[in-house]
This record gives sequence, structure tokens and C-alpha cells, in this order.
Amino acid sequence: LGGLLGQSPDPPGGLPPETRCVTQRAPTGEERRDLDFAWRLCKHVRSNAIVLAQNRMLIGAGAGQQSRIDSVEVSLVKAARCGHEVRGSVLASDAFFPFRDSVDRAASAGVSAVVEPGGSVRDEESVAAADGAEMAMLFTGRRAFRH
Repeated sequence: LGGLLGQSPDPPGGLPPETRCVTQRAPTGEERRDLDFAWRLCKHVRSNAIVLAQNRMLIGAGAGQQSRIDSVEVSLVKAARCGHEVRGSVLASDAFFPFRDSVDRAASAGVSAVVEPGGSVRDEESVAAADGAEMAMLFTGRRAFRH
């Protein structure tokens, strides 16, 4: 219909300098290293990307789903199918969570920290979900949404 989607490449590297902690609990040093690693990977996964990482290793990824919660589910299923323990892993999302359900699901699986761009009108709900689960959450201020 004559439409065009343009996109600039993401800057190289890990977490951008403007990344900030938005939860009561800050990530541990190990979690922060894994969050940086997960963010680097997430930038290369297609739309509605969710990446699970632990010990600087990809353990699950979900992408191309119509909803972010479905991508979370796919990443958890893939991690389990490959025999990875999700408890203590971190999660990166290429775009904000439109609802808290993704954070709740990640928390119930044992994910300990999350990085996402922020920017949803419901950010407070996602942050509250993370705080309620004693998860750390970082906002990058940048989307990494790739089509």
C-alpha cells in the first residue's frame, strides 16, 4: 500500500550509558554482567524479542510472536527443552512491556533481573511486579526492536 518501515542500526555494545535501575533492588554485579550480555544478544533477535541468559550464556529466546507474553513463554519453553535451569537467569526485552504479565511470568519461573527500554504507559505496573517479586529491573531508554 505504499508504506515503508525505516530503522536505524542499534549502536554497538551493551547497555547504553543512560540505563537506570527502576526497582527497589539493584542488580548484583553478576546479574548486571548477564543483563549487559542479554541486551547485546536481544538487539539481534527479531520483533517481540525476549532473551534469557545466565553466566553469559544464552539459555532461551523467543521472537516473532504477536505478543510479548508469548515470546516470554517461548523463551522459557526453549530453556527447559534444552535442560537449562531458569532460576537465577536474567531476561532482556527489545521493547517495553505493555502489561505486567510478562514480568509476572518471568518471576514465577525464577528470573531474577530484567532489562527493557521502558516507555509504556503501564511501566509503573511492570516495576511494581518486579518489586513484588524482589527482581531487579533496568530501563535502557532505548528500544532495540528489529523487524
